[in-house]
This record gives sequence, C-alpha cells and structure tokens, in this order.
Amino acid sequence: MNYIKYCFSIFCSSALLVSCSSNKQESKHENQDLNAVPSWAQEAVWYQIFVERFHNGDAANDPTAADIVNAYPNEVPSNWETTDWGHDWFASDPYWPNVSAPNYWDKLQLRRYGGDLQGVLDKLDYLQDLGITAIYFNPLNDAPSMHKYDPRYWHHIDRNFGPNPSADQQLAENENPADAANWPWTSADSLFLQVIKACHQKGIKVIMDYSWNHVGTDFWALKDIAKKGEKSEFKAWFDIEHFDDPATPENEMAFKTWSGAVNLIEVKKAIVGQDTLFPFEGNLANEQLKQHIFAVTKRWLDPNKDGNPEDGVDGYRLDVAAEIPKGFWPEYRQIVRQINSEALLLGEIWWQEWPDKLMDPLPFLGDKGFDAIMNYRWYKLGRSFFGERPTAISPSEFVAQTNALMAGMDTAQAKAMMNLNASHDSPRFSTSFANSNKYKHWSNPQEDSLYIISKPDSLTLAHQYLMLVHQFTWLGAPHIWYGDEVGMWGGDDPNCRKPMLWKDFTYETETTHPYNRPRTHDVVAPNFTLSAFYKQLIQLRKSHPALVHGDLKFTLVDDAKQVLAYTRSLGISTILVVINRSSTGQEIDVKNEINRNLLTNEVPNDKHKITLKPLTAYVFEVK
Repeated sequence: MNYIKYCFSIFCSSALLVSCSSNKQESKHENQDLNAVPSWAQEAVWYQIFVERFHNGDAANDPTAADIVNAYPNEVPSNWETTDWGHDWFASDPYWPNVSAPNYWDKLQLRRYGGDLQGVLDKLDYLQDLGITAIYFNPLNDAPSMHKYDPRYWHHIDRNFGPNPSADQQLAENENPADAANWPWTSADSLFLQVIKACHQKGIKVIMDYSWNHVGTDFWALKDIAKKGEKSEFKAWFDIEHFDDPATPENEMAFKTWSGAVNLIEVKKAIVGQDTLFPFEGNLANEQLKQHIFAVTKRWLDPNKDGNPEDGVDGYRLDVAAEIPKGFWPEYRQIVRQINSEALLLGEIWWQEWPDKLMDPLPFLGDKGFDAIMNYRWYKLGRSFFGERPTAISPSEFVAQTNALMAGMDTAQAKAMMNLNASHDSPRFSTSFANSNKYKHWSNPQEDSLYIISKPDSLTLAHQYLMLVHQFTWLGAPHIWYGDEVGMWGGDDPNCRKPMLWKDFTYETETTHPYNRPRTHDVVAPNFTLSAFYKQLIQLRKSHPALVHGDLKFTLVDDAKQVLAYTRSLGISTILVVINRSSTGQEIDVKNEINRNLLTNEVPNDKHKITLKPLTAYVFEVK
C-alpha cells in the first residue's frame, strides 16, 4: 500500500538542531569570521524591484531615444517613445512598424516605461505596510538597456533613475572613470543614497545587483579601447579577438561576449584547467580590473568613507556568479567583510545543465564566497509537489529530494537561502504554475504555441496558496518578485517584467496574443485578496520566531492521501504545518496536540484528528 507515516528530521548538517542564537554576529567591525552568515539574513522577507517597471515617480527624467542607443535590439526608430503604464502588454506600440526585428521578444526589449528611484521612494510606505524587510534591487548601473546588465559605468546609477539625466551624463563623461578616488556623485547617485537612508529608517535592508562577468558595449573602458586601440591601458580587461583596422571603413573590433549576446562583453578570466564545468578554477585575469571592481564595491558599502557602513548598502547579489572563476570570490568576500561584517553576499548559482540540472551551491558557500544563493532548486522542487508541474511528485519523493538538496549545508546558510517563486529571469509565479513546461524551458508563446499567457484560473491560484504557505513556514528567507503579491502574470523574460499593478492606475484589458492565437480577454487589476494573504503570511512569520529559527521535522508523509506535515520548533514553541495537496477532503491523525489554526483563528474540536479540505494548507499552534 502506498502509504508512509513517520517522523523524520531534515538533514542539513549536525549543526541543524543547534539554536540559531549561535549564528549571531558581533559588531560590524569586530567579527571577521568569513564563514559567518549575517544574522539579519535569516529573518529577511525579500522584495525584488526592477526599477524601470516599478513606479514612475518623476516623468521629467523619462528615457529619450538617445538614452537607449546601443541597447538590444540595436535600433531606435525615429518615432520611438515611452510606453503608457497601462498599455495592453502584447499590443503594438506606434513605433513597432518601424522596427526591423521580426519578433515580439525583440520589440518588447525596446520598451521603456519610466520607472525611477523617486517612484521607489513614493512607494516605500506600501512596502512597509506589506511587511517586507529587505529589498533586492536589480542592476541600477547607468546603462542603455531596460535590464541594466550592460553598464556604461558600474559606479554610477542610471541617469534616467535620477532627477537630472542630462547633467548626470555630462558629469560622467567629463570625469576620469579610472580614478576612483575622485569619482563624482551624480544626481542619480545622490538620490540612491536617499533611498538607502529612507529604507534604513523603515528597518528595510538594501542590496544591489552586479555582474562582474560582463559590461555593455558603451562601457567607458571599451570606449577607451575603441579610441586608442592596442595603446589602451584597459585592453587586458577583455578578451579581444581582434582590433579595429583604422585603414578600413569597417569596425573590425571584436570581443568575447557572454552567451552570444552581442551587447554584453565578457571580462577576461584566467581559468585553470577545464572551462566547461562549474565551478571554474582560476581568477580574473587583470589586477587593475579587480581593483576597479573592489572600488565600486566599497563605494556603495560606505559612501562617505567614514568607516561606518550604516549609510551604505547591506550587501550584493552577484549575477552569473558561477561563471567567474572561484578564486575571485574569497578575495571579494574579504574586501566586503572588511567594510561591513554584516554585509550579505548572495550568489546567482543556477544551471549546471539547462533545463534539467541545477547547480550544487556548496562549492560557493561560506569563505568560498557567498552566504546564500537564489534558491531556484527549492522552487523547482516545490513546483513539482505543490503545483504538480511539469508532473506531480508524491510527498515521499518531495521529502527525499528535499533532503538531497539540503545535505551538507550549514544551518545558517540553509536559513538564509533566498527562497523565490519567480524573478526577472523566470516566468511569473502564477504563470509558471499555470503551464506544464519544464522549469524555464519553452516558457513563452514564441517557443510553445500552447503556452498560457492569460490570467491564471482558480485551480492555479489554489496551488499557489499551498506553495505560499510552504514558502513562509520553511527554512530560508521568503522572496517576492514585485507584483506577484497582487497577482501579476507573464511568461519568461521579458513577459515577467510588466509594469507594476497599482490600485490608482487604469490598465487596458489584455486582449492581444502575439501570434494572433485565441486567448481570454483579461481585466488587469491588483488582486487584493492575494496581497492580503501575503501580508498575513509575512506577519505570521514575524510573530512566530519558530518559523524563522526553528528546527524542522517532517511528521506526516502520506502518499495515499497526498498529505504532508512538518513542524518548526524553537524552545517551547512548536508550529505544525499541514498541507493537503489532494483534490478531495482527507482526515488525518496527528501526534501533536494542536490548538489554534493561525491562518483562520479557528480552534479544532478534536486536538488530534483533523479534517482537511481539498487543496488547503493549515498552520497550527501546538500545545
């Protein structure tokens, strides 16, 4: 009989059952333990912001056609203009007929909506009311693209995110970007410092997103190489395949690019041995480049250079971190921790072999570089159990795979993992659960003619609710991709990057399919019932330390009934989580004497027997 019932302790390491108080750090200047995880990271509730799509707080700084030159797809029609915030997502913009790129993916990359840092400041009260405690900003680099991973400068905030784009551009062009000691502060830089201060005043931590792996074609050092050729002092920063021949009208300059993206030029690496398997041995190839990266890092950690990092960011999320040789990261960690020992380093450690095998993070954690990673492994597994996508797995399979993921991981690292349901690089939470594709595989209507682009149905939402209860009661720091809390939907990049849904905005009904296929007509508006549930779960986590720091045990794993239960325990406090994934009601016996259901405030009549509704999660106090 396919029925399993037992009590099981999740295995991370022998340290897992140790009270989390042992993970607390000393002051920011005293503790130099490079294995230590910042104490605040375990308690974080993350909110990820893609500034260009979050809120337009200052229409006067909106991008112009000149601001997006040299961003993919490398053409800017003469009638280009920003897109209205409420525009039907797949409907044509007025300038689209003048774009030679044939597909929607390219045309959508041209869109700008005007989101900026003033928009973030305007919405901090919203974020505080939601309950989040930490913001992860996608790149803020001065860059022509909408995603900002193609910087002109690493050390300046995007000109269109601040109050005076033209003055910021002139200031940057007149500086010596190689002279870190004399970098000026643009108006956008200064506004970001205001954002940091305002966030800190509200008890919200801030981390920035950087990719030290590549830059944009407008990067200042590349411009120097284009001007001076082999005489440029920065030529050793990049893998140059050949220089331009000034005797010909063509530009023959060619560099190694990241993943074939012509606008993303890779920095030069000194890789030891094989360069086809992660992690790579070696380091960055050029010391001058490394010192420039360190200078940028220090700039935002302690902006006024007074030795007190409270005016700076609280850490960094590092993009495509596995593609940087692993010898670089311990050096980087030392630089960061010398300034702020409570600064978080979060790695994007993702695919070993796309689309089936995700990377083991252990070679990158602790003094090897990172405190935690973006926990795509957690989501991929949870999607299979709670969302039954691409195929359902049983409760016992979920437990077995969970333990495999956690094996060997330090307790503090496990509790600091960024547990995310979606991001800028993956389908929205709701759309991911609505479709049966492999995770991140053919997750758009261009590659899959049957891909669901419409507003998810009630069954999908029910599965999402199960996953959300799991997310906020599990080991690790829960993460929200902006807008998921109000029910936004969309497939993989760029469809996961729609403008944020605000209650005081008017949005066109989505009626357009990019390939003229049938679709529902979907009213676009915030889902306030869903956002209220997010707020409830965040408050639940804050009110019960056991859900943050507690030990974890599986107490019921029932394949026949499709029921999973686990406890989080800290001292005398124990919380029991019960999830019925079945589409039918179930009855279960529990060893614990249960009290109130923390999600509904109902007190069960029977303290040991529970009647479970279909597709429902429960969170009980245990006596």
